Amino acid sequence: MAESTGVLPGLSPVAGKPVHAAFDGGRLTSDAGVLLLAEIDRRLGVCERLARCIEDPRAPERVRHTLAEMIRFRALLIAAGYADANDCDALRSDPAFKMAVGRLPESGGDLCSQPTISRLENLPGPVALKRMMAAMVELFCDSFVTVPRRLVLDIDDTEDRVHGAQQLSLFHAHYDGRCFLPMHIYEATTGKPVAVILRPGKTPDGTEVALVLRHVVRAIRARWPRVDILVRGDSHYGRHEAMSWCERNRVGYIFGLGGNTVLLGRVTALAEDAAMGRVAGEVDKVRRFGEFRYAARSWKVERRVIARVEASAQGTDTRFIVTNLTGTAKALYETTYCARGQMENLIKAHKLHLASDRTSCSKATANQFRLLIHTAAYWLLHTLRSLAPKASFWREAQFDTLRLGLIKVAARVTEMVTRIKVSLPAGFPYQESLAMLAARTAKLPP
Repeated sequence: MAESTGVLPGLSPVAGKPVHAAFDGGRLTSDAGVLLLAEIDRRLGVCERLARCIEDPRAPERVRHTLAEMIRFRALLIAAGYADANDCDALRSDPAFKMAVGRLPESGGDLCSQPTISRLENLPGPVALKRMMAAMVELFCDSFVTVPRRLVLDIDDTEDRVHGAQQLSLFHAHYDGRCFLPMHIYEATTGKPVAVILRPGKTPDGTEVALVLRHVVRAIRARWPRVDILVRGDSHYGRHEAMSWCERNRVGYIFGLGGNTVLLGRVTALAEDAAMGRVAGEVDKVRRFGEFRYAARSWKVERRVIARVEASAQGTDTRFIVTNLTGTAKALYETTYCARGQMENLIKAHKLHLASDRTSCSKATANQFRLLIHTAAYWLLHTLRSLAPKASFWREAQFDTLRLGLIKVAARVTEMVTRIKVSLPAGFPYQESLAMLAARTAKLPP
């Protein structure tokens, strides 16, 4: 890395003494925390798993950057807040990133450039991508120390605006623009990602939802045949094909259900009771719950539908859900279904904090690969957060807070003959937390 001695002009004197600031501090990094993320990756094997799914067409004797090194570099950049592939050019000589990828900070060669990353993104085809998505489900299963008794899979999609007529992009009237609608699946209890799938900018139909559920559930059940699985989603996913598949395969479901005149007619008495209860009790809101058997025109069987009616000063609000679970209507709605609201935070972490909507490639396969690398970065930060004690501030911190507090750490890196010295700031405010997380990372199984 070339040394810069440029001066920052115009700084005000302090206590009468002039301030001279220049880029002459030596070989420093602003992201020493990526060394910790690299240790997590070595133990989880996230980037190595993805790399093994790709056939490298290059001549081995001419390879300067392995697939695993490039994927790790890109995932670490994303985790550290550098979501653009162009950032590879600016940070390919950074000592912390070089060490994280396995190269010496001074004598080791620079990391890959942006054009190399772009070629990597366009390398995997559909078969390699299928293998990578299967590898991510395998990683999800491997992350559990013991066999879970029950898994709660939250499924939802999110808007991903595009800049042009990229493959799979469609105009969506609700979002008033061309977009993708990638599908996200997370395990609700742990917040671990299961699958992130690039898909066209349209609402998924029942066949597509059933196909995705079949692949994911079968992969999980191949590892744990007896695990109970519950699938939760909004009304986009409450399709007859998806529910029928769940019913045939011992999978619980609870989906939102769009209202219509037939459904609203079934809860007229319930709505009147809620309104009367609010007036009689002189309270702001009154909720009433009811249930009945119902079959939409496209359904072949009747299913259990739960209605929630809420009367307030703004009027009466009615919501419906459909489920094959047992339990009271109130508990299923308020405790089981409404808990899927946490899914929004998980998608926010993936989309906002890791900028996974940077899907600007023209090819759909390249954009799907980007989503997988962003998911790899999600795994690194999620694992770092899970290593914090339950009572710790870091255990509930958002990814951007983790990044600012524990990844964006200045350090001087000195390469010696027999060792490498990383000197961290004496005034770093989270020394104990960083040391504790490093110690816990070292205890992770390889």
